[in-house]
This record gives sequence, structure tokens and C-alpha cells, in this order.
Amino acid sequence: MDKITGKLTVFFEEPFWVGVFERTENGKLSVCKVTFGAEPRDYDVMDFVQKNYFSLQFSPAVKADAIKEHTNPKRAQREARRQTNETGIGTKAQQALQLQREEMKTERKTQSKAQRESEKERKFALKQQKRKEKHRGR
Repeated sequence: MDKITGKLTVFFEEPFWVGVFERTENGKLSVCKVTFGAEPRDYDVMDFVQKNYFSLQFSPAVKADAIKEHTNPKRAQREARRQTNETGIGTKAQQALQLQREEMKTERKTQSKAQRESEKERKFALKQQKRKEKHRGR
């Protein structure tokens, strides 16, 4: 038996509102991105889905993670509420960019710390050299 699931995420991507359709079919995920322009109302989105879903150009299918069979309806509702209240809903590409920024930040921190340490060592060596020159005894 084939199982097909669909998900639509609407978010603001400067300067337009964008919808990302995700379709999972036989363990394969395919995605389609649609630009809405101005902020769409719920009925606009529903109308768009009803009229244009079958004419959407989905990406080539890739292997998807396994989906749970059954969840408690209250738990599903809580999960949906949590996802919509979450700031930073975005595409995997946006999340990857954020991760890259964080990695660059930690790399900069380590580099600046190493630079501070080397500067401190250089100053200490210069101070030691001056002390030795003072105590030559000539």
C-alpha cells in the first residue's frame, strides 16, 4: 500500500512570502517552492492548493527519514503549535547557513584567543630581555 504525505510551510523570506510544499511518497521526499508575494491569508493558500497543486513542479525525489505511523492527536496539536510559535522556521538551506555562521563565530573566537596569547607571550619575552640587559653588569 502506498502512503503519501504532504506538508506546506509558509514563511517570510525577504521581500516575499514563500510556501514550501513537501511530499513524501514511498519513503522518497520531493519539494516545491512557491512565491506568494504579499502575505497570503488562509483562504488564499487553500484556494492556491486546490487549484494549482497538481501542476506544481516538484524536485527529484530523495530518500526521506522514516515517519512515525500514529501519534496522539493532542500531541500532534501541541507539536504543530510549537512549530508555528518557533522563531526561525526556515528551509534546510537557511538552517545550514545559520550553522555555518555559528561555526565561523567559534573559529574566529579561537583564532583571536590564540592571537592574544601569542601577543602576551611576545610582550613577556620582551620584558625578560630588557631585564637581562639591565643586569649585564657593565
